[in-house]
Amino acid sequence: MPLFGKDKKSKSKNGGKDTNEKNLLEEKYHLKEMLGTGAFSEVRLAESKEKPGQLFAVKIIDKKALKGKEDSLENEIMILRKLKHSNIVQLLETFEDKNKVYLIMELVTGGELFDRIVEKGSYTEKDAAHLIRQVLEAVDYMHQQGVVHRDLKPENLLYYSPDKDSKIMISDFGLSKMEDGGIMATACGTPGYVAPEVLAQKPYGKAIDVWSIGVISYILLCGYPPFYDENDVNLFAQILKGEFEFDSPYWDEISDSAKDFIMNLICVNVEKRYSCKQALAHPWISGNEASSKNIHGTVSEQLKKNFAKSKWRQAYHATAVIRQMQRMALSSGGSQGGQKSPSPQPPASGGSSGATSGEQSRGSSASSSGRQ
Repeated sequence: MPLFGKDKKSKSKNGGKDTNEKNLLEEKYHLKEMLGTGAFSEVRLAESKEKPGQLFAVKIIDKKALKGKEDSLENEIMILRKLKHSNIVQLLETFEDKNKVYLIMELVTGGELFDRIVEKGSYTEKDAAHLIRQVLEAVDYMHQQGVVHRDLKPENLLYYSPDKDSKIMISDFGLSKMEDGGIMATACGTPGYVAPEVLAQKPYGKAIDVWSIGVISYILLCGYPPFYDENDVNLFAQILKGEFEFDSPYWDEISDSAKDFIMNLICVNVEKRYSCKQALAHPWISGNEASSKNIHGTVSEQLKKNFAKSKWRQAYHATAVIRQMQRMALSSGGSQGGQKSPSPQPPASGGSSGATSGEQSRGSSASSSGRQ
């Protein structure tokens, strides 16, 4: 598909004739209510005309507003077209007219990861291990395709549907990159989830995604992040040293297997850090070592304190979640994470710089667990 005015006409994928893609879009879809807006785009609900009742999210990107960032969008589209996995939000079709680019995306309606955990009545290590296994399988697939996500965080993990047994989906590939695109050394990601080699401005690769999964795994078992400081300099110093703890009493009843799993992912030494395949083979994921004890009370309480529900959501690299987005205006610069990040400036991210979280509540220090 020619992007950004390279050609005003494009061949239809189905018919092969030159046609105005905006007209083709309107022939195939009813564009319905707005789900959100951002600096570069708006997200609207779309219904198939061929199959009434079949819903999608259409991200409508303003070319004029995006001027100078065309390469970023082309890269995201290229990667989304390459990735076909049941746990990755799919790009289904693209259209373009003189002023806009239209991305027809798979619609996910189940809400964000942490919100669902808080709403659950029961939650165990086994539940957390099941979630992480899905993420690992999807990221392992991405890595096999040569794609590094570079911004894995809880906000980018969405439930496909409101169903109790809904699968988890990875979204937001705005910072993703092909490994064969050259050496990666650009500082990007979200404070608190970014790997130490990125902060150290060293060349990096797929292992940075595994680090982020380790951070997410830690949060899933206690409700607060392993690295935290209101000052980014101090936060980054913790990450560079791999300094984190399994605080008492929050970790007292978490299995040793879970702790071992996390230490092999949040490992400063890239050579010793697990790959996705190694993580999938760990007995906490593949065996029966994840505990069945209900930890919902402690984890949900901490999640509510440390990851207050955001009032703003980023539209530009996001797939709409209908249940939430009908109530929330999206902002390209206001996505919230679990870390406070005042000055100095954090690494560049896809619209999020680790904004203010809820109150940080940590227990007394137990054993030091930073693995070098």
